[in-house]
Amino acid sequence: MQIFEIKTHQIGRTYTAPHFFILSKGLNSGKPLDEPCPNCFVITTTSKVKRESLYYLCLSLKVWQFFAHYLKGSVIPFIGISDAKKVINTALQNYEAQQWKNES
Repeated sequence: MQIFEIKTHQIGRTYTAPHFFILSKGLNSGKPLDEPCPNCFVITTTSKVKRESLYYLCLSLKVWQFFAHYLKGSVIPFIGISDAKKVINTALQNYEAQQWKNES
């Protein structure tokens, strides 16, 4: 069961589902944003609670530089959509495993 969808944001597109944006270019790649910018991905979820959880998970991943390992490019570094998705999914799996461990 996938709780989020990640796509490349297209300028002018609006979203009805709970969503946020993450930068895809520059040294701040992976940084979550409330407003779109030209170089970003959009992450949509099914509820506001999941949106908030993912937003702060991405913020934590950015602060601890988990996205930095996947940066490519020599002049303007960027992260690919598949790499961003891999980082988030791995963090979600680890987070969910830890949650189960704490509840038992």
